Amino acid sequence: MGTFNYTSNDVEYNQVGQSYYTATGDISQGDIGNDHNVATDALTIGIPLITTGNIGMSIFFRNTGADGNNTVTISPKDSNKIIGGMTQAAAVFHSSGVLGKDLINTKATSKLGDWVELRAVSLTEYYIVGGQGIWASES
Repeated sequence: MGTFNYTSNDVEYNQVGQSYYTATGDISQGDIGNDHNVATDALTIGIPLITTGNIGMSIFFRNTGADGNNTVTISPKDSNKIIGGMTQAAAVFHSSGVLGKDLINTKATSKLGDWVELRAVSLTEYYIVGGQGIWASES
């Protein structure tokens, strides 16, 4: 089951932990429950391999760069894929659902605050729970 990393044990002040990326890299096991913020252009963030121990985990990404500044690439392991879709700019986007293919927040149309949330729903699939902004599947 997915968990969140909170910065306080006080229920009135619970806040989800924040991870900030300035270089390409993978999400560590300890950072799975954090929000993942990307303010640097052209970064690829690798998401964890889905295992029986982490099915149900949710991973939240936010583009914190200036409008039109960031390409944010979310990269699953070769044996995992991103499925599902979201409504964007009055159209519906559906992920390619191909193993190992990235999900990309496109640079030219990126906006500060674009986001996507993924949930591990099987040993091979991350499902798009929701999102905002223009996202594309790697071809």
